[in-house]
Amino acid sequence: MYDRKDGVESECKFIMFVGTTSHAGKSVLTAAFCKILKDMGYKVTPFKAQNMSLNSYVTKEGKEIAIAQAVQAMACEEEPTEYMNPILIKPKGDSTAQIMVYGAPYKDIQARDYYKETQTLWNVVTKSIKKLSEEYDIVVIEGAGNPAEINLYDRDITNMAVARFTGAKTYLVGDIERGGVFASLYGTYMLIPEEDRKLIKGFIINKFRGDVRLLDSGISALETMTGVRVYGVLPYLDFDLPSEDSLALEEKKGRSRKKGGDIAILRLPRISNFTDFEKLEKYTDVRYVDLNEDLDSYSIVIIPGTKNTVADLIELKKHGMDKKLKKIAGRIPIIGICGGYQMLSRVIVDRGIELGKGDIEIEGLGLIDGVSIFDKYEKTTVQVERKVTGDCVILDRIKGEKVKGYEIHMGITKASNPIFENEGSCSEDGMVFGTYMHGLFLNDNVIRAVLEYLGKKADIRKKDDGIEKLVSEVKQHIDVDQILMDLGLI
Repeated sequence: MYDRKDGVESECKFIMFVGTTSHAGKSVLTAAFCKILKDMGYKVTPFKAQNMSLNSYVTKEGKEIAIAQAVQAMACEEEPTEYMNPILIKPKGDSTAQIMVYGAPYKDIQARDYYKETQTLWNVVTKSIKKLSEEYDIVVIEGAGNPAEINLYDRDITNMAVARFTGAKTYLVGDIERGGVFASLYGTYMLIPEEDRKLIKGFIINKFRGDVRLLDSGISALETMTGVRVYGVLPYLDFDLPSEDSLALEEKKGRSRKKGGDIAILRLPRISNFTDFEKLEKYTDVRYVDLNEDLDSYSIVIIPGTKNTVADLIELKKHGMDKKLKKIAGRIPIIGICGGYQMLSRVIVDRGIELGKGDIEIEGLGLIDGVSIFDKYEKTTVQVERKVTGDCVILDRIKGEKVKGYEIHMGITKASNPIFENEGSCSEDGMVFGTYMHGLFLNDNVIRAVLEYLGKKADIRKKDDGIEKLVSEVKQHIDVDQILMDLGLI
């Protein structure tokens, strides 16, 4: 078993946020303290040893990391690097996941075999921590899931193993919105072995709605039972930072029960990078629709990215969505992004890369003149800037203008009628188009073109500075001064 006791030797300071559950608030608190400490004049970096995320980001060096660490790096005014998130897990379905190490594909692995890699991956984690500690004054660390999973504790390389290795001042965050916050804080704390439990300096309660005085007796009892302070209660916040995981997508689905609307996004079983569309959500009605729903009552339909194009195309056909897409083609614009673009092809050729079952050819949707091929276990990861050159609906409004984005994909697509210089493709009538470019709908000119097509006022507001709002709320509701004292900074 890997040795957690040989800690890093460095003058760098470490602070860590772990949570009672996923989506408890670890990411946002990490981002907030990255900004707070940066504003104090320190050179700061985020770090998350291992992340399982539906949404990823490509660095300038072409390395793929979780989008949360990229946002946190931006809060520090640092360029995101692969050392900030050295291990990224991208589930592909059927208990299989692609493991990214230092921003590049390492291997596909079955869930039951993942922990055979523990020692190798722990070495990746410790190497990254040592490198960051040499370059930065402070490392703000985010945990993953719950730090007290007793069935996995001796193999966990993301939570208390990192806290012990770094000696980080560690804070346990609980999500009160889902109920049982005092039980989850107490239970998590007590399940952590005593030696590691000493690293927990305080509790933070997140996502509270209502009069905080109602929590006073519970807070007092929790502090008495554990001897650990509650450092504050953060209210439920709605700020402009990208979502990270499937829980965020479930919340979107919960708000989208009404049928019909401006834009339908197919909720593929293995959907990825749905943050592509979060800016659109601020300006128009965006719905994530199940594969058994009809599309006739929408004005635009988008097929998003996926972690497994072939598997999701098979699933799409199983529900008859292929027939529904062909029915609306020519009447309603259909846009494919990355895996969705590949699905638009006439044929998809899989040389054992996607399904792992040898050579397979599957009929695509046939809505563009193209062939997509998966023949190498290699991934394209690159930031891009291209000019709009094609003649297709919506984008014809900004022809000649530049757009920015990034590509994260396996496979290549050979297609006619490119739309972004030599990339992407559109149908002959211009009503269907696809591109490998993630982030297309984060461009103001593209948002404006979409709104104009929908007949809406194209008034693109200045993006809210979500991190500034977050920091303001954290300073108001959390005892930041005490945390800074814990770190020996004041």
